[in-house]
Amino acid sequence: MSSASPLLPEETPRPHGVVAIAALLAGHDARAAESELAAALRPPCSLRPAAAAAAALMVLAAFVVAGHCYRLRYSEEAAVRPLSGEGGASFLLPLYAKACVMSAAEKSTAVVPERQYYTSINIGNPPRPYFLDIDTGSDFTWIHCDAPCTNCTKGPHPVYKPTEGKIVHPRDPLCEELQGNQNYCETCKQCDYEITYADRSSSKGVLARDNMQLTTADGEMKNVDFVFGCAHNQQGKLLDSPTSTDGILGLSNGAISLSTQLANSGIISNVFGHCMATDPSSGGYMFLGDDYVPRWGMTWVPIRNGPGNVYSTEVPKVNYGAQELNLRGQAGKLTQVIFDSGSSYTYFPHEIYTNLIALLEDASPGFVRDESDQTLPFCMKPNVPVRSVGDVEQLFNPLILQLRKRWFVIPTTFAISPENYLIISDKGNVCLGVLDGTEIGHSSTIIIGDASLRGKFVVYDNDENRIGWVQSDCTRPQKQSRVPFFLSRALLNQLP
Repeated sequence: MSSASPLLPEETPRPHGVVAIAALLAGHDARAAESELAAALRPPCSLRPAAAAAAALMVLAAFVVAGHCYRLRYSEEAAVRPLSGEGGASFLLPLYAKACVMSAAEKSTAVVPERQYYTSINIGNPPRPYFLDIDTGSDFTWIHCDAPCTNCTKGPHPVYKPTEGKIVHPRDPLCEELQGNQNYCETCKQCDYEITYADRSSSKGVLARDNMQLTTADGEMKNVDFVFGCAHNQQGKLLDSPTSTDGILGLSNGAISLSTQLANSGIISNVFGHCMATDPSSGGYMFLGDDYVPRWGMTWVPIRNGPGNVYSTEVPKVNYGAQELNLRGQAGKLTQVIFDSGSSYTYFPHEIYTNLIALLEDASPGFVRDESDQTLPFCMKPNVPVRSVGDVEQLFNPLILQLRKRWFVIPTTFAISPENYLIISDKGNVCLGVLDGTEIGHSSTIIIGDASLRGKFVVYDNDENRIGWVQSDCTRPQKQSRVPFFLSRALLNQLP
């Protein structure tokens, strides 16, 4: 978190060109070099054309020298940094959006249509594909398992069949982390688990350890050791949900999560992220490791430590456009915000939710609430035909979470555009894709679901204990260069 900075003293005039080159040759880092070169590029008004040309040549020479020095230093670092070990690798995985399918019975009742995102991973030897919902709200990964499977849905792939040697022993450190010592039994030969979700659905099974095959940022295949749940008994919505996936990929910051297991093995930095396209049909991608994290342009906020290993921060204020949604008596009170890709929709505390509905009704005179539309709890019938959110999004304001202020002046915000919180129902009504948190037991917490995360490149940095994001179309993942952008051309010219 940034802190207040004292007023900077007036800068004294500095020579151009020579100081920049000297700094680079002295081994200053990229940021120092960038600062010096930026100053060098600002000649005084009185500088004559010939002197300006000479200064420009000096700056160009500085670029070449910096590129050469950086190439030597980067090559030396790369030579001693292994692919696996000390966070040396990064992995890329595709994201797919589930089709939103509702039965006739669901359409006649107030059932929220869900559209979660899933990825494909390969487990076993030989490796077999499994589709898993990505869930940053839980740390536990499980797949349907024949152990035998007593209560499972039929997924897109055959269920996983563990051999005896793949079952995790109760004294395994990850089992003890998951269960605690109170559940240990001397005669048990396997590590049992049970996990319950906010919607009261649950999964039971045993822990298994097997190979997972991942693709590195450089396109190489790598086998890694991974502990996950071999699920043989599901309850609740896990049985009712669409059968387009084989389980759940837990990504929160617990010891059992995929990213933490890989980081503790020295394979990646404990950093991962996802980018979900604004158009749900376009999918997106996710990554493990820090090679895809931009070196600049990100908005960062600290992760709040708390129970449940969830990724959360705090907000003092929530706005609809310029209008505050918090109660007057709660001004300045901090509200917990959880980033949860396993939730399809965003949830607000009851007071903020009801204030939002009141504002939408007052600010939309051409719309009339239609309680007969049960697609979502709040739907409005427009006075003109509507085919997509694009037809009406200009009539609505963004939802703005005021997270904190940088240097106590500039606010850090997380904005949810109308296209990421409005849904057009089959009746052509405009429905609110933000729900009342009391329905899932979160009366005082904001849950940011995947609908509100679309169009953003989101990073969960467990090493630095922070969450970051930047706007993105999420169509083309790019491995980030460690070279500052102003030196990239000079470096490319120096490389063989």
